[in-house]
Amino acid sequence: MKISYNWLKQFIKLPNNPEETGHLLTDLGLEVEGIKNFQSVKGGLKGILTGHVLSCVSHPNADKLQLCKIDIGNGEILQIVCGAPNIAEGQKVPVATIGTTLYDEKGEVWEIKKGKIRGEASAGMVCSEKELGLGDSHEGIMVMKADLIPGKPVSEIFDIENDHVFEIGLTPNRADAMSHWGVARDLKAGYQQQDISLELITPSVGAFHVDSRSFRIPIKVEDSALAPRYCGITLSGIQVKESPKWLQNRLKAIGIKPKNNLVDISNYVMHELGQPLHFFDADKIAGNEINVKTLPKGTKFITLDEVERELHEEDLMICDAEKPLAIAGIFGGLHSAVSKDTTKIFIESAYFNPISVRKTAKRHGLSTDASFRYERGIDPTITEYALKRAALLILELAGGEITSDIDDLYFKKIEDFQVFLTFEKVNKLIGQNLAEETIKSILASLEIRVNNVTESGMGLTIPSYRVDVQREADVIEEILRVYGYNNIEFGTKFNASIANSTKFEDYKLQNHIANQLVGQGFYETMANSLTSSVYTRLTENLKEENDVKILNPLSQDLSVMRQSLLFSGLEAISYNINRKRTDLKLFEFGKTYHQYPSGREETKHLSLIISGNRFPESWTISKNGGSFFFMKGIISGVFERLGIKDLNTGSFKSDVFSEGLILSLGKSKLVEFGVLKKSVLKHFDVTQEVIYADFNWDLIIEITKSQKNKFTDIPKFPAVRRDFALLLDDSVRYQQVEEIALQTEKKLLKSVNLFDVYQGNNLPEGKKSYAVSFMFQDDYKTLTDKQVDKVMKKLKQRFEEELKAELR
Repeated sequence: MKISYNWLKQFIKLPNNPEETGHLLTDLGLEVEGIKNFQSVKGGLKGILTGHVLSCVSHPNADKLQLCKIDIGNGEILQIVCGAPNIAEGQKVPVATIGTTLYDEKGEVWEIKKGKIRGEASAGMVCSEKELGLGDSHEGIMVMKADLIPGKPVSEIFDIENDHVFEIGLTPNRADAMSHWGVARDLKAGYQQQDISLELITPSVGAFHVDSRSFRIPIKVEDSALAPRYCGITLSGIQVKESPKWLQNRLKAIGIKPKNNLVDISNYVMHELGQPLHFFDADKIAGNEINVKTLPKGTKFITLDEVERELHEEDLMICDAEKPLAIAGIFGGLHSAVSKDTTKIFIESAYFNPISVRKTAKRHGLSTDASFRYERGIDPTITEYALKRAALLILELAGGEITSDIDDLYFKKIEDFQVFLTFEKVNKLIGQNLAEETIKSILASLEIRVNNVTESGMGLTIPSYRVDVQREADVIEEILRVYGYNNIEFGTKFNASIANSTKFEDYKLQNHIANQLVGQGFYETMANSLTSSVYTRLTENLKEENDVKILNPLSQDLSVMRQSLLFSGLEAISYNINRKRTDLKLFEFGKTYHQYPSGREETKHLSLIISGNRFPESWTISKNGGSFFFMKGIISGVFERLGIKDLNTGSFKSDVFSEGLILSLGKSKLVEFGVLKKSVLKHFDVTQEVIYADFNWDLIIEITKSQKNKFTDIPKFPAVRRDFALLLDDSVRYQQVEEIALQTEKKLLKSVNLFDVYQGNNLPEGKKSYAVSFMFQDDYKTLTDKQVDKVMKKLKQRFEEELKAELR
């Protein structure tokens, strides 16, 4: 939000320079992000002097150029080549001297330099109005008054306004500061805390009076909940023309391009007082009536930007007897707008329901200065005052007369807020005991009325324009920001609160696993929980009826809450691959959201996604793709770190995975992972293999809490390894081999590992070869060959009997 320093000084006589004022605004919570200089004429006409044309003769080498001798004071005579047709001897003209900087229409800088034009020296430039920024005329040079003295700076002849503009980062809660009046009100409170008492000067509307009652437009409001207050008035006999320079300069300073006196007055009052206004061409209001209502869904309406929009049944509209004229509080209509031929207008000044305006603005993708204010909540008490202010400015700048009384439809007065403030709570939250008189003084400076005072606190009335101050804590925040955060004393004692938390807190476990994954080369991602409803249709596992839908989505790509972390992960994969980063290992902790008949449900997940090579490409590594078993190893590491053991492995069918596994503990499914189908990847334009894992993190946390970890000494005695090469039927799975081995020897056999699988030549049809290793260890003594051979004999016998295995 831009605030003009000169404009502020119309409301309050500021005692400090712009920089000090900016510091105070920041201390008051209106953070000044920057201060920029503004000049009504860019460059301030620096280096432009008044010149007296002594002579003009034709250029010897060009028919359309003239060679001029010009006196610029102090006896200095310049020779300047000029091509303007209206330059003549005896004139007083503006001369840009050598080194002067001028600006074109786009703000581009060009410097006047000494040079030659068609062989003749030229030491300056005689300027037109447009070249100086004083007007639009550029057909010839600018001729000034004849009595001017040569050498006088042109900046002293014309009224050049110099201003400072504050760029304020306004927080959404400070609706009261969305105007110069509101900012001046805050400055008054801030200076009062510094014992500097300043008067807040508000524009007078005492001269307002109705000239005649010859033209009235009746107003009807059908839904008072959406338009609690609506004021209107008519003016006739006005003339639409260019605004005076002072008004143009005010608007230009805050970045608004002047258009004509009526539009400029509307913008001026809005930025002055914070009350948006709308001017309708009264001759375009059919049936001579205004009706504030909603229209049927699908009604067509063309806005000022010439876009035809389809209305929603909840959009509040300003209508006449036949058609809609404007979207209330947001945007006017093309066919009721003020034009250069307008002579009669109807002025609207209203208070619209903030929620209604915000929903309508989001629905139509519109954001205007008016909606910006209405959405946050304007002051309902100044509706009529702003209308009078605008009417008086129109009479002053556009002529005409006021031809109706003000129609003010205020159905139910918006009451001020009542709050009881306790002294104990003030001192506790601020951390410092403030004197009762100091608190009262600050509250009075903020226009918060003290109704009664007791030993424990005081009853307060908060003005209705402070929509963000409705609780005791809000009042304390107001006291603190005016008192000054920098004025709060720090004690010598430092206190800290230590929360009692267990090692199984979600954030602690999450940090442990995140650190482990990062150490293994993964990058953490944080995706938006809002996603596209299209993704639900990519798998039968997700149902559209379970989508948690957004009522007013910013776009269709952000219309529902995600039911799975998979698709946001694939978005990240696709984004990186398209930027030549093809080796990816990503993880994300996030929630999924479902709408079930029993209610909404949120579940936290951990997702892992791998694609491309595990290690950077190198001549020493021929192939190192992120395999299915690599993912399984990462998953096993996660569970090992959490102390979760004895997991069951099972296969499952899914329209997302071409092959996959589920790891479970009892009946609890903890993670499912596998290779994603190409049909899913195609939607994201991904052609390389992608392996994905989805952990049920909420369930894992609960299981982790119930796990009892045991610590044992590292074995002192060596382990013994023996291998079998087993010839088996194709139908036999490794899991069967492992189960039989562990059942056969439960004490000495510590692990079983499949380290080679062979199918092909030299093997009977329907057979395969498993190379399996067995690791034996005794915790209390060294194993002998005799003991190990005895166990291996048992294993061989079991494999032959139950799996029909043969040793190779």
